[in-house]
Amino acid sequence: MDDATRTEIEAAAFRRLQRHLMEDRPEVQNIDLMTLAGFCRNCLSRWMAEAAAERGVPLTEAEAREAFYGMPYADWKAAHQTEASPEQKAAFDAAFAANVGPRKD
Repeated sequence: MDDATRTEIEAAAFRRLQRHLMEDRPEVQNIDLMTLAGFCRNCLSRWMAEAAAERGVPLTEAEAREAFYGMPYADWKAAHQTEASPEQKAAFDAAFAANVGPRKD
């Protein structure tokens, strides 16, 4: 497989993951993604901004989030995210500690 074809396939897979998280499963909370997978929608948007920076393309974190979410993050958050429950927070803290160490916040 040539590099251009691999890049096209990888981009298509990324867009499918994005559509799955944004359209097919918007009810899945970012904290649950972080707890179970170690990344969430915000991570994906941050990785977009980092990839842009590596290529000399200016893209702020807010711009990357809007590009990923398809709207301002605050709007998506208000429509789809709920306040994390004590159980979700405890599960996240346990997963974080197991993989990274105790949180410092």
